[in-house]
Amino acid sequence: MENINFVHLHVHTEFSLLDGSGKIGKLISRAKELGMQSLAITDHGAMYGCVDFYKKAKELGIKPIIGSEIYVASKSMDIKKNDMENRNHHLVLLVKNQKGYENLMKIVSKAAIDGFYYKPRVDHEYLIEHSEGLIALSACLAGEVSYNLRAGNHKKAKEAALFYKETFKDGFYLELQYHGIEEQLQVNEMLLELSKELDIPLVATNDVHYINKEDSRSHDILLCIQTGKTVDEENRMRYEPEQFYLRSPEEMNEIFSYVPEALENTVKIAEQCNFDYVFHESKLPMFPLEEGIDHFEYLRDLCYKGLSVRYEDITEELKERLEYELEIIDQMGYVDYFLIVWDFFRFSMEKGIMTGPGRGSAAGSLVAYTLGITKVDPIKYSLIFEREKMRSLNWVNCWKAKLHTQHANQQPSLGIA
Repeated sequence: MENINFVHLHVHTEFSLLDGSGKIGKLISRAKELGMQSLAITDHGAMYGCVDFYKKAKELGIKPIIGSEIYVASKSMDIKKNDMENRNHHLVLLVKNQKGYENLMKIVSKAAIDGFYYKPRVDHEYLIEHSEGLIALSACLAGEVSYNLRAGNHKKAKEAALFYKETFKDGFYLELQYHGIEEQLQVNEMLLELSKELDIPLVATNDVHYINKEDSRSHDILLCIQTGKTVDEENRMRYEPEQFYLRSPEEMNEIFSYVPEALENTVKIAEQCNFDYVFHESKLPMFPLEEGIDHFEYLRDLCYKGLSVRYEDITEELKERLEYELEIIDQMGYVDYFLIVWDFFRFSMEKGIMTGPGRGSAAGSLVAYTLGITKVDPIKYSLIFEREKMRSLNWVNCWKAKLHTQHANQQPSLGIA
């Protein structure tokens, strides 16, 4: 087989809502048909499809590269008004390692929660703080570098390129694209010059929004749904000509034969991106406390304060039960989990938000009662903690047993709530 010297690093799936039409399964299957060994997912401002993409790629023997094409506000994501100087620019971010994945999640979440204004946005300041483990590509004509080049502002384009080069120390590349659009040829020439001037490497991509060339018609209808237009209207957003599909490596080689290093760099980038999901393991977040504070002792202190509130007479029996539960919680690694749930209920009570009395095995926990998570006294009603303990300790084994039993066409009997 001919050596594959190209990897698609700019790919939108159906999770680029109303903008990408390529379904993950068919997209990866097509990549497999084309002899590709790696493929990226870079949906607009989101990571909704990353897990599905990863699993399907692994199933078909394709190396998955996790990423996103984010929106970057020119000045600040805190500006929530129409401001031409604060326009959004595209930027492709690819996950290199675990730290990069964590940073990309933070970037995408921050953009959607705090930076949202028509689009989920971050700004330069936030990227500086969360760039580790990420490889950045300058994106399409809507990217900050390309936009300023086609606007005739070479100085601003240079400043943007230098900013991204300095910020993304794991790698920043100037992105070459050609979909039969004359303006792209002009920008590509300027990107070649800028690459030499600033010593920034080039990378060739195809802005994939659908799988096959013949899918352009259905994709066009999707854009009409997004923009509230009809296909007969001339003055509307459209992707023309019909070249935003998953091109073969041979097609990409033919288009960018004059700059082979841009093709080779796609493979180099793919080789550097080595993030893997770990499934079926608990991934509890750490409860935020000041440095030096022991999380277990903090939980223990909260429980004893709650104990004095819940009971007038604090007996040795109560203390023994509390210490027993705390020991089990610590052994299971659930200290931060209880702190997080306590924080939810504390906030709810402070804001006058109604909460329930507690349900299931959690109602048998004295720790939960002292923290205000439940309202049922487990001592008064002789509720046992072991039910919660066993549920927490054995849920993984129970789930495996359930899967095994279902596979054997039998009804499982797990005895858990």
